[in-house]
Amino acid sequence: MGRIFGSLSAGAARPDQAELAAVSARQRHGGPDEHQVLRGPGWSLGCDRLAVTDPLGGRQPYRLGHLPGVTAVLDGEIYNHAELRRELAARGHRFPDLCDGTLLPALYAEYGTGFARRLDGMFAVAVLDVRASPRLVLAADPMGLKPLHYHQGADGAFRFASEIPALLAFDGVRTAPRADSLDTVLALRTPISARTALEGISVLPPGATAVVRPGRPAALRRRPPGQDGPERPRPATADVLRREVRRLARADVPVCVLTSGGLASGLVTALAAEYAREDGAPAPHTFHLTHRGRRPDPEAAQARAAARHARTVHHEVALDPAELGSLLTRTVRHLGQPSADPAAPGTYALFRAVRQAGYSVALTGDGADELFGASARIRPAGPAPFVADWAAAYTDGLAAAPRLLREYLYTPAYRDFIAEEGSAADRVERELRSAGGDRLTAITAFETRWRLPGRLRRTDHLGMASAVEARMPFCRPAVAEHARSLAPRRLQDRRALAEAGRELLPGAVLKRPGRPFALPVTAMLVPGGPLLEPVRELLSAERLARAGQVRPDRVRTLFARQLERPSDHDALALWALATHELWSEVVRGMHVPVDCAA
Repeated sequence: MGRIFGSLSAGAARPDQAELAAVSARQRHGGPDEHQVLRGPGWSLGCDRLAVTDPLGGRQPYRLGHLPGVTAVLDGEIYNHAELRRELAARGHRFPDLCDGTLLPALYAEYGTGFARRLDGMFAVAVLDVRASPRLVLAADPMGLKPLHYHQGADGAFRFASEIPALLAFDGVRTAPRADSLDTVLALRTPISARTALEGISVLPPGATAVVRPGRPAALRRRPPGQDGPERPRPATADVLRREVRRLARADVPVCVLTSGGLASGLVTALAAEYAREDGAPAPHTFHLTHRGRRPDPEAAQARAAARHARTVHHEVALDPAELGSLLTRTVRHLGQPSADPAAPGTYALFRAVRQAGYSVALTGDGADELFGASARIRPAGPAPFVADWAAAYTDGLAAAPRLLREYLYTPAYRDFIAEEGSAADRVERELRSAGGDRLTAITAFETRWRLPGRLRRTDHLGMASAVEARMPFCRPAVAEHARSLAPRRLQDRRALAEAGRELLPGAVLKRPGRPFALPVTAMLVPGGPLLEPVRELLSAERLARAGQVRPDRVRTLFARQLERPSDHDALALWALATHELWSEVVRGMHVPVDCAA
């Protein structure tokens, strides 16, 4: 586990050591336990390690004495490493320790660029092979749980890093915000495709492998799914989830659970506690985020009920509104991309508290809504009432500002630019309409292929900001495949999850859907509210006029309406505009040394 980075070029010079140290420093918060960089003619490979598996072994970058010329780095966890180690040992490979990533050079030696198909886990891997013609092979796990950002310059030099701020510390990486980044944030809340909000910087798609040779464009391909086994009776949802929770709850360091008080995180809590009791281990600790001064808080009561029922040691993390200004800046900096999701600052604060309590691994309920179709976003997919333009209705449900409001806010020049280039919302609608099949299938496929990986990257960045590895049982391939197999599926059909929790959770949790660790933005954007002045400053007329994308007078009107009659829709639009403005300001400083410490 940790953060990784590296480069490959056609030149013979060794990359500058000070430059690589600057790259490492930008993401060291995610790998505080060990730092190592190797470099040679035209290449570099480095890692900032978070020691989770075999903490005393597993020195990165990984090299094996009997395989000179093959070097690997890993961000993530390989859950089938013991099985793979036995298989590779039978073929004559030798390993100095029991760390999961140590076997990567041997696995690559046996299977070449197809090695990632043998991995079961969450991972971003880079393998450098300089035995003949140098090449760099990058691979991402099938769900996109671990991010890998890359840039290929005009000179052909290829550079990559786990985090965007680290990538921008390479001398050869120069970029600027994409002109359509504001529209993307207002339309989708955050970039969700392989294209980031910065020119020339991409993220490796889920399940993809990239092969890079010096001076040539990266050859990118998505790996085909694994071979299906013989058809078997469909297992119960609880049994599938139980198996994966137990697998992810095993670690060489203590593991805790994050709970929102909802059904998905409640299931993970109950199954983790069940496993601990059967294993004779102490009761797990659970963590829930709340906000000082916000009453009542039904989610906190539900989280306490789930923890009490599972007999965990429960902690409530109270977010201080006075901290929101600095918290928002840190969150934006760690994400590297703009995000209008109000859950982001709370997620950062929760992971920070988990680390302060001594944990570096946390189980979460992320992915349940997208995979089990339990989100209100999919309402347009329902058979009745029949929504005529269901793709547009669904896309507006993703938005921080619906289409009509966006067009009202944009300057004439920016509105014309988006009309000519095409909005992010337009691209989503085209994909949905061209998917074929029924509405629910099209929306679920889009959610799992694009929207979910974007959200998982947010969780990863905000967890690793405090050196906490987030493990997500609902995002395991077996659980995702089980979710796809459930048919017929109806709108907001939570029956499979509710049935799984019937014997595990109290009734209050079963009957009420969970909510994210989100800031109550509407309640905080009111006269005297803690967000009012920070947002007002970010949306000053001078700032907005300088950017030239939205009309200051219409933003002022939106602000006045929010102060007179607070609403979730107006508050979210103002929040999105403010977070994009803050990101634009922060990203301008990323080309110079920036303190990214948590």
